[in-house]
Amino acid sequence: MNEPIFWLGISLLLVAISLTAVLVTALPAVLALANAARSMEKLTDTLTRELPPTLEAIRLTGLEISELTDDVNQSVQTATEVVKKVDQSLGQAKQQVKQVKHSTRNLLTGVRVAWQTFRGRSPVASIEDGEAEITRYLPLGMTDEEMAEDDSLPEDDIHIVIK
Repeated sequence: MNEPIFWLGISLLLVAISLTAVLVTALPAVLALANAARSMEKLTDTLTRELPPTLEAIRLTGLEISELTDDVNQSVQTATEVVKKVDQSLGQAKQQVKQVKHSTRNLLTGVRVAWQTFRGRSPVASIEDGEAEITRYLPLGMTDEEMAEDDSLPEDDIHIVIK
């Protein structure tokens, strides 16, 4: 057992067997790594081709969304202005209706007085009682005292106008 060449031969044989075992076990791992490298290369090629157009589309979509948001904001402001103008118009219309109502009431009172005057009666001064205005009509030339004594006047000569 003292032969160094014998031991050297056995050592080399054991090293060769160990290297063979390592290579046999490492071969599937190396093949899997090669397969992964090919897949990674395909993925990189796909990303290189597809990513820039996708990113550009996302950027353009963001710009379009910004433009649409601006359009919506402008539309809301325009709608707010229209609503304000409609509200002002309604307020003005209400004021005009009040003026027309007042003018109509004055016109009707004038027509009524003119009609009574045309029929030969003149209005006596109006008496205000709370919210009602009481107007009496007398035949032309007749005074309050004469009217109080004359029972022949019809009852429809007294008119009450509610304000």
